[in-house]
Amino acid sequence: MRLKSTSSQRTYRYVRLALVGAALTLGVAVVQVLATIGPVSSISATYYTPARNVFVGVMFAISLALVALSGHSLEQVLLDLAALFAPVMAIVPTPVSAGEIPGFDPGCAGRCVPAADVAGIRLGMTTLVVIAAAAIATAVVLSLLQHTMGTAKVLALAAAVVIVAGMASWFLLGPVAFVQHGHVVAAVGFFALLALTALVSSAASARVWRVVYAVIAVLIVVDLVSLAFARSWLVGEAIALALFLVFWLAQTVERWNEVDPGILPRSRR
Repeated sequence: MRLKSTSSQRTYRYVRLALVGAALTLGVAVVQVLATIGPVSSISATYYTPARNVFVGVMFAISLALVALSGHSLEQVLLDLAALFAPVMAIVPTPVSAGEIPGFDPGCAGRCVPAADVAGIRLGMTTLVVIAAAAIATAVVLSLLQHTMGTAKVLALAAAVVIVAGMASWFLLGPVAFVQHGHVVAAVGFFALLALTALVSSAASARVWRVVYAVIAVLIVVDLVSLAFARSWLVGEAIALALFLVFWLAQTVERWNEVDPGILPRSRR
């Protein structure tokens, strides 16, 4: 039996499944690190292990996939903004101290980002800010040409400008603080926006999915708060990664047969 589907349906299915795959890919890499190297302080700290390429690649893949899920809903606005934070997590590594990663010495007395990585952060952030600014300008032009520029789009673009300008200003005016804290700020921003997305999905979905998304939103918030008091972030980040995976699995199942997955009239539910 051949299942009928449109090109748009298949594209959105595959993009959502790709987000699930990205989470699984990072999870597999982390398991290998734990099995071969030993305990590390966090998933983010795998940047300093052989899993570095996987970690960076997954962050950029997630960013691209979130942007690819085009639409006009509030959910999509939140995901577009989250896509701005994912590359920062890849470009700016988390600070580490001696002993957090078996066999790795960051070369500083306390927690720091190794000096050897600073040049890469500088190049990466410069590139990201330029490309993000170009993407925002392109979005403005396309919105005007397609006559889709409304209040919601203006607010979304303004929020994107604030985020990009904020990151650029912090990077230029306080490079030392940015290198030290940029990863954590980006991670909190990313998962906070994911929690808001789940909350919005909960308010607009059928009953069974409403509960699923509400639980995911609450658990993400609780997890973020608990990380502020945790000595090791490995478990907390693993939980956040698992919630990310569950969210996209739920989105994939719930919206599998949507006729117009990109611009969904949510009020009909």
